[in-house]
Amino acid sequence: MPVADRPGAGRRARSVPGRPRRARLLVLLAAFVCAACGLVYELELVALGGYLLGDSVTQTSVVLSVMVFAMGLGSLLAKHFTRRAALSFALVEGALAVVGGLSALLLYAAWAWLGRYQVALITLTCLIGVLIGAEIPLLMTLVQRIRREEAGRAAADLFAADYVGALVGGLAFPFLLLPAFGQAEGALLTGAVNAAAGAAVVCWLFRDEQGPRARLLLWTGFGAVLAVLAVAGACTGAIERAARHALYGATPRQAVQSRYGEIVLTGAAPRVPAQGGEPLRLYLAGRLAACSTDEYRYHEALVHPALAGGADHRVLLLGGGDGLALREVLRHRRVTEVLVVTLDPALPELARTDPALAALGEHSFADPRVRVVTADPLSWLRQDPPAERFDAVLADLPAPDRAARSEYHAAEFYGLAAARLALTGRLAVPAPAGPGLWTVEAGLRAAGLFTVPFPVAGSGPACDPAGSGGRAAVLLAARERRPEPALADDAPPPRSFTAPELTAAAARLAARRPEPLPPPSTLLEPR
Repeated sequence: MPVADRPGAGRRARSVPGRPRRARLLVLLAAFVCAACGLVYELELVALGGYLLGDSVTQTSVVLSVMVFAMGLGSLLAKHFTRRAALSFALVEGALAVVGGLSALLLYAAWAWLGRYQVALITLTCLIGVLIGAEIPLLMTLVQRIRREEAGRAAADLFAADYVGALVGGLAFPFLLLPAFGQAEGALLTGAVNAAAGAAVVCWLFRDEQGPRARLLLWTGFGAVLAVLAVAGACTGAIERAARHALYGATPRQAVQSRYGEIVLTGAAPRVPAQGGEPLRLYLAGRLAACSTDEYRYHEALVHPALAGGADHRVLLLGGGDGLALREVLRHRRVTEVLVVTLDPALPELARTDPALAALGEHSFADPRVRVVTADPLSWLRQDPPAERFDAVLADLPAPDRAARSEYHAAEFYGLAAARLALTGRLAVPAPAGPGLWTVEAGLRAAGLFTVPFPVAGSGPACDPAGSGGRAAVLLAARERRPEPALADDAPPPRSFTAPELTAAAARLAARRPEPLPPPSTLLEPR
């Protein structure tokens, strides 16, 4: 039967106001906007998982695989609603705007209060994926209602709009939404745009398909969606403050949302245990990174043996944006220059401006010997050729955690760091004190370095760069020969150990070294 002779074909064609070509372009524009919003939701789930849990590889794998599966399921389910495609599209966009817009706040709340982040992540990913998957079949039906054409041509146009929209959304998330609005408000704004696109298609372009009562309900529904998102936006600050209080057990003195995660300070001032009071605590992406009661144990172990190599005039500090390792470096009188290469500029800025953190770091960033470069340490080390050589290289970087953070503990990273060493220079890197210690040592040896491990005195979250509360160790490495654990005479003695204690601890730990060492971690095979 010809299309024009099918029952209802003429009525549906007349239900679209204006010219069919213009109406078709508006539907394609809606597909473009919906695709951009959908990819923003997807990236927001991935990014928030990396911020909160620190394992970006696992979070990316979970979100992408579950999302693609759910999109396929949504496409199948949409077949049952194509008879009332406009109304179904309105319901899908309204639900997607609410779920996607609130997803960041819901995930943050689940992480802070329920401790069921993975369950919430998978549930929200499934819901968003099903709704995104239902969009294309419904939009295809609406396009064909405007003007019948070959299915392949219609699909080509629709998917082109969808893919271009995904490109725009993917670029807008890291370069516009995240830096300008943050995770929560960026998702809420995306939800509002999503709702507006749905309302434009259904409540205006296909308004004649709905009766007066249905149109009123649709307008009311989209208005309610926007109202919910607006209220959530107004309450975002209160929700974050309540969640931080639940997480950290105190009202944060500082909370900074940077591109790379949330930085939180709690406590009134830096204190030592004998003085009592609430100690200063630094949290990076929800993990305890430093505590004023005992952070010096880790930072002294990382710095002072590495600066006992002789002519330690120039020091390269990779990471160390909190200024605490830098404090220990600057206690050495022979040091004339320190280059700090840190990824997140927000952390050094906080270390400069917060009175308590600046006091704990002894205002190290104000020292004229310090120069700060904002760059990823691995990317910075890959500069070719390396123009500068250093007498000591200190990697004050997060400890490896499965695939997360593994690039800073790969054999390739150690090789690039060793290339920056002067002939008699020393490299110091942190490691867990368990079996992972020998994997780190294997990576250093694969880079052609001689190594000696020693444990950090004491235990606790501040002593573990991963913030897990376990014991930590430091590996000292050199290019020419095995470095001897020692202390330099140009700095005050450390509070947490003496030179004989350091030598004895290193000997005890070396006696437990397995033979052969486990395989090293590499960029292609993180361990």
